[in-house]
Amino acid sequence: MTYLVGLGLGLSLIVAIGAQNVFVLRQGLRREHVLLVVTICTLSDAVLIAAGVAGVGAAVENVPWLVSGARWAGAAFLLGYAALAARRALRPAGETLDAHDAPAAAASSGAVAATCLALTWLNPHVYLDTVVLLGTVASTHEARWLFAAGAVTGSALWFAGLGFGARLLSGVLARPGAWRVLDGAIAAVMAVLAVSLVAGA
Repeated sequence: MTYLVGLGLGLSLIVAIGAQNVFVLRQGLRREHVLLVVTICTLSDAVLIAAGVAGVGAAVENVPWLVSGARWAGAAFLLGYAALAARRALRPAGETLDAHDAPAAAASSGAVAATCLALTWLNPHVYLDTVVLLGTVASTHEARWLFAAGAVTGSALWFAGLGFGARLLSGVLARPGAWRVLDGAIAAVMAVLAVSLVAGA
């Protein structure tokens, strides 16, 4: 169960539309260095999640009352994400993904890797999601490393599906309505997880 909770929360956080996901999608549509991009994104998440679980877990062992605070803080954070996703679903900015917007010349693997690393490690939200939020929620579970394993699995599944399955979604992702449905689903999942987190306090 702990593994599945980690998997669910990891997926719900990582699915949120952002520059990194759009980049992975574009690389998938171009069939350009997809394995490299998926590997960088997945390993980066694994490192950040492990750091969060290790750091917050150690703190909770020394200060037990942090568990209760962690539940409420995590729930508030999830509800905030749910609200933002719901707002994007109700008031879309017209996000689309055109399969024909790729440049004529393929970028080098070094350039693609550098861009992927920058989008991953220079994004402040990645630290809030993986190190702070996932680490905090993991600390509320006895088997926090099992929770972390679930979150890492979610990351690997998402990036692999996003990168290698992008060609199959090119037609759908060209329509703004698809992004509204995705954001609506993200809002619902995060709201449910927030409620379940508080219910376990």
